[in-house]
Amino acid sequence: MPTNEHPRKRPDIVKHVDPDPIAYEAEVYQRGLRYQRPPFTFKPLEWERLASERMSADTRGYVLGNAGTGETARKNREAFAKWSIVPRRLGLGGTAKNKEDGIFPNLEVEVLGKKLPCPIACAPIGVQKIMNPDGELAAAAAAGRERVPFIMSTASSTSIEDVAQASDAGAKENGGDGDAKGERWFQLYWPAREHDDITVSLLDRAEKAGFSVLVVTLDTYILGWRPSDMDNGYNPFLRSDQVGVAIGLTDPVFRNHFKKKHGQEVEQNMGAAVAEWTRAVFPGSGHTLEDVAFLRSHWEGPIVLKGIQSAEDARQIAESGLVDGIVVSNHGGRQADGGMSSLGALPRVVEAVAAVNNKGQAKRKVDVLFDSGIRSGADIARALALGAKMCLVGRPYVYGLVLGGEEGVAHVLRSLLGDLELTLHLSGIESVAPEHLNRGVLVKEDELF
Repeated sequence: MPTNEHPRKRPDIVKHVDPDPIAYEAEVYQRGLRYQRPPFTFKPLEWERLASERMSADTRGYVLGNAGTGETARKNREAFAKWSIVPRRLGLGGTAKNKEDGIFPNLEVEVLGKKLPCPIACAPIGVQKIMNPDGELAAAAAAGRERVPFIMSTASSTSIEDVAQASDAGAKENGGDGDAKGERWFQLYWPAREHDDITVSLLDRAEKAGFSVLVVTLDTYILGWRPSDMDNGYNPFLRSDQVGVAIGLTDPVFRNHFKKKHGQEVEQNMGAAVAEWTRAVFPGSGHTLEDVAFLRSHWEGPIVLKGIQSAEDARQIAESGLVDGIVVSNHGGRQADGGMSSLGALPRVVEAVAAVNNKGQAKRKVDVLFDSGIRSGADIARALALGAKMCLVGRPYVYGLVLGGEEGVAHVLRSLLGDLELTLHLSGIESVAPEHLNRGVLVKEDELF
């Protein structure tokens, strides 16, 4: 029977069937003894190229494209090389002495008041059926299998309820009992306040479907200037199909509004329905911190605000007592060009939030999560060392979805975690806990010369 416990030493692959990242490596080498090669590459920087070859021009432009010249996206990636991990030996870095030989780092984290087995989550990405016919169902099932939180986008091409079922099915597939549930969070593209009833309906549906955390995206109240999409004349949110608008077209409050206004069901005038829903969730203007109180009154679980880059914004959000977390993110460079790198923003945001948390007067302790630019285990390690509690993985798992559906997504998640675990192990870092993985294990590369 598979175990969900973190292995304390390298497993015997013949007996160990749990999809732990270390077991995954052992499995690959065992199969290699029988001259079998894995179906997907383990080179993370190759995933994009290989997926690109499989995508249509419209899909490729949407997935790979960035805002403007792509400067923000480039900065996201380049920022990681500015920080280097300093490995420690002989237990001199503060790791426990006299440990049994072969023990690996513990990846368990506590985020938003809950213990989770690993420090990554699948970032919210919409319109996944343009990448693979199974879309969000495959990604949610894979995340459930690998015990990685799946953050469902408001712009999904599948309903809230169907994604919840796929998430739970994946969790059960990984040896969970009949009551096993996938860890899933709901991302909100926030309608204008005139549509508060629609917002409440979305939150109610998500809560009833077992989504435990609300992630509110603040940087996409209108789509950015994306040359790749414009070159193709392609906006997946304007087409009269379910891609990108499935949540809206299945929402009872939106459907009721549409019927009262047009005297028709959504299915009778898909073009108008799609346009109306898109205007609702991309209203053209943002919200205020005071508006967050409305969400707080309609959501029982943790609320996380995504898209924070300013330390001053982070401080005021933490002081408000309205939310439980923020995500340092620039939307992967897809929304605004000429911005700062997300990793560059992270330390200042962490310091600003810590100053509020440490006062002891905050109504809620705020966790800082990280997004934008993650491509490897070493990237995850550096972001965690700079103060993030968890990292969101975006494009890499979508590349896996393109290359192999559910199995492709699972491969990417297991690969990133295996890379992270061995990176820490070979650097003398015994866990992802802040007492072991912190800024003290890093050095700025340009200060070495």
